[in-house]
Amino acid sequence: MKKILFPTDFSEAANNAFIHALEFAKNVNGELLLLHTFELPIYDDHFFPENYASIYSSIELANFERFKEEVPKLKAIAAKRNLQDIVINHRLMDGDLLYNIKSVVANDKIDFVIMGTNGNSDWSSYFLGSNTESVISGVEVPILCVPVDAAFKKIRAIGFTTRYREKDKMELRKVLKIAKKTNAKVRSLYVKTTNSDVLETTIKEWEKEFANENVEFLILPSDEVKETILDFVLYKDIDILAMITHKRSFFESLFDASFTKKITKEVSVPILVMHEN
Repeated sequence: MKKILFPTDFSEAANNAFIHALEFAKNVNGELLLLHTFELPIYDDHFFPENYASIYSSIELANFERFKEEVPKLKAIAAKRNLQDIVINHRLMDGDLLYNIKSVVANDKIDFVIMGTNGNSDWSSYFLGSNTESVISGVEVPILCVPVDAAFKKIRAIGFTTRYREKDKMELRKVLKIAKKTNAKVRSLYVKTTNSDVLETTIKEWEKEFANENVEFLILPSDEVKETILDFVLYKDIDILAMITHKRSFFESLFDASFTKKITKEVSVPILVMHEN
């Protein structure tokens, strides 16, 4: 059974992502580990308030009480979608979000992380902000990032961007396994720029190697990589876009201000962030 970590702050974005997490768990025969973190105040060693112990205790109690209030609401969401049989475990932890996520991923042998974004207007800061960018670069399992207004719908087509590198094949196989669970088609995109160094023989080798898989390879010539990816998502009816992280600069270029405004206005799909090996 696959283990899926779902960090939540019980916000609207998180609750929307929870629906995706439930459906994803159903598709991959997985169980959810719901994680809520909170940070205690940090005081200078020389300026501890006299009642610091009671301050810590009250913050912990308040977070525990909120946790108790919110969990039944999530269970109600699951029941409404007839997914109450999905196994959901709960974890309340204090401390840094990234540290806790990395710790849980390692100790609980997590296979996927699913997180909600703060909304369309915040895509760039979501991917490039200190917390989430660190999660993307610091966690070695695939991460499904769900925009707040990405309503769940049956997954019929998964987009996969590639540069036809040998190490991309492993990630494509992971995507194909997910696609098989929902009978979805995988559409692989390579944006061929004027500086492209991919040989035609390499492309033919890929097509031959994956000939028996439910994958369609598209090569689109363009020097406007970001806009071509957007068009691909729009016109090929992509429900989830799987992308392999190369380095932070890749996300900085992909989610710059002008492109973010365009992509969030026209399309809102979850992005499955894969990692280089």
